[in-house]
Amino acid sequence: MTATVTVFDPLLGDEGAEAMLRLAEAFGTYRTYSEERTEDNYGDLPQRIDAAANYVRSGGRFGRRDEPKATLADRTNYFRETYAYGEDVRAPGIEPFLHHEGFVEAARALHGRDLIVPAIVYANLLLPGQELAVHTDVPEFRGANRLRLPQWLMVVMAHSGCFEDWRMPIATGVAYFGHAVEGAFAYYPDGVDGAAEALAVRHDTAVLLDTDSVFHGVDRVGAVDAVVPSLGPSPELRFAEGGRWALHGAAPDPVVYPWDQLRFSVSWKAYCFTDDAERRAWSEHADDLTLEVILDRLEADLRSRDRLAGDRPEPRDFATMLIREHIRFPAPVPG
Repeated sequence: MTATVTVFDPLLGDEGAEAMLRLAEAFGTYRTYSEERTEDNYGDLPQRIDAAANYVRSGGRFGRRDEPKATLADRTNYFRETYAYGEDVRAPGIEPFLHHEGFVEAARALHGRDLIVPAIVYANLLLPGQELAVHTDVPEFRGANRLRLPQWLMVVMAHSGCFEDWRMPIATGVAYFGHAVEGAFAYYPDGVDGAAEALAVRHDTAVLLDTDSVFHGVDRVGAVDAVVPSLGPSPELRFAEGGRWALHGAAPDPVVYPWDQLRFSVSWKAYCFTDDAERRAWSEHADDLTLEVILDRLEADLRSRDRLAGDRPEPRDFATMLIREHIRFPAPVPG
């Protein structure tokens, strides 16, 4: 089945789109996605080890495996910050985007559910030479979200098919602002074995789809051979006035980039409920999952398919096994 995709062109109009750029500047400081934390880091693995490991192993959508592994890691360690999470608005001025009616209507059509609750807005900033590895997004289940449990685990839960009764249908809009011309949004509308389609990035455009189910990524920003500085342990990207951004922590002196070299996108996520009763079951935490229940169910699934015998492995080994067994990525196409 081909995925449903809605394209917005334009999304906010000139004034609204420029306001998003000013909001990004006012927010000021962005840290890398790999530094996000969760309450229970079962397995002690990086949050999206599934996508990162596949990228290093495969060389990404175009199979560029001739690059050093350290370089591959920096290429996908992009910068992210959350602008809103539920009622916690961390970037004043994001409210018109959070409650964008076009996104809400497209979300209703996507999942066939009438009650749409905008929930999360976050921004991604990619440097020249970076790309977003092919992946599916972090889903959510009753009792299991990215604040409580490892992100790779929830991706495993979705791909396993063992938790559909607890799954929260989510619609995702990805909006692009700014004037970099590279870094197309690539997605696989016909599934893991289908071909990728690519949408060019243009200022004030957006796409809405089910990114929890549809594999997608961002092609390399800038030239194919663009060099990404070694980012180090805790890099920060800070707005430095005059239309420039400064990368701190990658070298003794900041590396400066003009706005038009960075790929800036803002993602919108909304829960999609059938009715108020379903929403109450979620908000009142009725029948929530726990980590113990999740791991037991995944273990039972592996045993039922003769993929596990004997005792459950230690957390790190079990985590690696779950990722290997449940997540199959699209094959790269050398190019």
